[in-house]
Amino acid sequence: MKTKIFLTCMIALFIFTSCASKHEKNNKGTSYYVFGKKYTTIKSAKGFNQSGIASWYGKKFHGRKTANGETYNMHSMTCAHKTLPFNTKLEVENLVNGKKIILRVNDRGPFVKGRIIDLSYKAAKELGIDISGTAPVRIKSVKKADFNHGEFTIQTASFANYDNAVNFKKTLLKDFNHVFILQTKINGQTFYRVRAGKFNTLEEAKINETKLRKQGHSNAFAMALD
Repeated sequence: MKTKIFLTCMIALFIFTSCASKHEKNNKGTSYYVFGKKYTTIKSAKGFNQSGIASWYGKKFHGRKTANGETYNMHSMTCAHKTLPFNTKLEVENLVNGKKIILRVNDRGPFVKGRIIDLSYKAAKELGIDISGTAPVRIKSVKKADFNHGEFTIQTASFANYDNAVNFKKTLLKDFNHVFILQTKINGQTFYRVRAGKFNTLEEAKINETKLRKQGHSNAFAMALD
């Protein structure tokens, strides 16, 4: 009797697994099933823009196969998304601290309600959410990432109090000709981000970032100018 029950359970598990990995083609793209729910990929990521919660996955999945057949490397700049085409390049912005990075989609997920993207460990660390685990983000598709040319600046600090931001700006004006305050709202709360400098290359911005960090501004980071 126990043997019969065991075999029945194994058959049911096999059927469930087969259903979860089933794919089908339709006029939008490829459809697949996870936990009985159907997801359909979009054919083009052009103009894609989305806001929501990001999470990350790391050591437990390191070395396993991703949905597109690659081996997952937690130290690569990749991510998982439920419907974007594989190899889509995404700009991901942490709405809490303003940090931005470019990632490539090579996996599917996250299949947790309310989350829109799963980051590699390295990506999470770059965005400053490796400790918190999750963060509100904005993601958008990009044609390609050019980190060598363009306009760059350095975000030095973020304040909830405007006067503190103004005072800090005055301090930075001793070393930078261009310092500005960017106002942003996160979950209804207003923050004032102080950014310093305008640079034509990321390399130049990085050099000045290092100088600021040595002066004690540990949260300074170079970024593309909005």
